[in-house]
Amino acid sequence: MKNRLLKSVLGIISVFIILVFVFTGCSAARSASIPDERAATVAQEEYAQDNYKADYGEAEVMPEEAPATTAAGQDASQELYTEAGSSDVNTPTLIDTKLIKNGYIDIEVQKGEFDRIFFEVSALAQKYNGYVSNSQTYSDSDGNMTSGSVILRIDKQHFDTVVNKIKEMGKVKNVNVYVQDVTQEYVDNESRLKNLASQQKRLLELMDQSVTVKDSIEVQRELSNVEGQIEVIKGRQNYLDNLIAYSTVEVYISEPVPITDADEGGFIGAVKRGARGALTALRVITMVLIAASPLLVIAGIILIIIWQSIRARNRKRAKRAQEKQLQQNN
Repeated sequence: MKNRLLKSVLGIISVFIILVFVFTGCSAARSASIPDERAATVAQEEYAQDNYKADYGEAEVMPEEAPATTAAGQDASQELYTEAGSSDVNTPTLIDTKLIKNGYIDIEVQKGEFDRIFFEVSALAQKYNGYVSNSQTYSDSDGNMTSGSVILRIDKQHFDTVVNKIKEMGKVKNVNVYVQDVTQEYVDNESRLKNLASQQKRLLELMDQSVTVKDSIEVQRELSNVEGQIEVIKGRQNYLDNLIAYSTVEVYISEPVPITDADEGGFIGAVKRGARGALTALRVITMVLIAASPLLVIAGIILIIIWQSIRARNRKRAKRAQEKQLQQNN
């Protein structure tokens, strides 16, 4: 028993010693592998950085060029606006203001002078580098042209001159001059055009560098969108340029309205008023009859049918009474 117990104790001690050696060897192997892993990681990072610099070498130049671009942008912005937050009120602004001038003038001319004044007003457009965009004339009950309107597009430099000349052609009844400032919209559109032009240029470069069909389609889609925005803004700018370059002057010309004597007295006046009243009443009755003629026809047909049915009933009654009387006599 003692020998067996001794053998068991020795076996347990041997197993414990073996386990201690095994764990010690594993720890040493792991410690040795850590520097190798760190070295591999560092090597991978250095390799990635080298590849990044090799593929994007141009990116290292951009930070050096950025200050020059920023400085140029600052100079350009200072040409349009003063620096934000600046308290120097004496700093000059070189903004070319964009103003749209419009005017409306209502004049009254002497009787029989409408045709002449209307022609002179229309001739002002050609005289001052403009054109007539629209004109209308109206006649009175006798067929004479007594009123009308004409819209002039005049070179903006001659707007005040034209307005003053029109005022001198007749009695001024109404004048309305209003100016619309579109400078902010115009400057914003110019900035948007510059940004879109830069995007267009970059997309064209990407189009040349595209390798796959999918990339080409995506770039083409973005390029079409940018070009569409450019066309819209250019169209708006052209429209504003036309409104700015040519001011609009609308002129309404009219002759004095003849005053009729409403207080007609005496026998002749009473006869005229009676005749006008009778004609008015006759006109109203005629219009009512014309409007109600379909109903009157239908009502007439119905009355004829009723009258014929009553006559037929009366004839039958009279015939029956006659037959009854003959039977009684027999």
